[in-house]
Amino acid sequence: MPEGDTIHRAAATLGRALDGEPITRFDTRRRRGVPATPASGERVMSVEARGKHLLMRFEGGLTLHTHMGMTGSWHTYRPDQPWRRSPGAMVALIETAKVHAICFSAPVVELLRDPDVERHAVLSALGPDLCLAEVPLDEVVRRLRAFAQDTEIGVALLDQTAAAGIGNVYRSEVAWAVGVHPFRTLGGIDDALLHRIYGTAHRLLRANLGTHRRTTIPRGLAVYDRAGRACGRCGGSIVTRRQGEQARRVWWCPGCQR
Repeated sequence: MPEGDTIHRAAATLGRALDGEPITRFDTRRRRGVPATPASGERVMSVEARGKHLLMRFEGGLTLHTHMGMTGSWHTYRPDQPWRRSPGAMVALIETAKVHAICFSAPVVELLRDPDVERHAVLSALGPDLCLAEVPLDEVVRRLRAFAQDTEIGVALLDQTAAAGIGNVYRSEVAWAVGVHPFRTLGGIDDALLHRIYGTAHRLLRANLGTHRRTTIPRGLAVYDRAGRACGRCGGSIVTRRQGEQARRVWWCPGCQR
């Protein structure tokens, strides 16, 4: 699943290509939301990432909301350039005279009227976006303290209502970077350590905004998808296990995440 840094990079790429450009064609498949669509000639006013969500606002007062889930991605092409994905996977298409922007295989494609964006059930519940330059960590901690305190930190890190942008890679990498076992509960973590955990997530996400090769340590990733390999910090063997209701895998080092 694309994480916050990926979606922010996609928004920046789409913004450079589309901002201010009049559209010549708009098409969607399996779309939710209002029946109206942006008209030919309307300009793209902005492209914004909010955590793992991407919002494209049009001149006529509509916003296209997409979420990539496990399968989605945005591509940009010159008008004469062949697509790298099957046309059957297209779920949203925005054409201008200079560029074609195509969203493939995203499970969420939704058109909203601008006033409804801030009232959207999912978007309005998002916690602070950890990819932004400034993050109110006190607000993140306040939200976490409203969770059941037997919630495991590895589960909390994936909950976008606490803070937006962390996915499965970063939840494992952040827990390792701070030396926290992912199955430790919120009730056993003081506020200072929560600040450190989410401050580390903020730092790592921001460090990867400008690169497509995600790294959290100089050689790449510390624990994610490295079960059975040696920990670069203590030499112990990295392990993996499924966690939470979604049963997604988490990786950690038992030697230095006690």
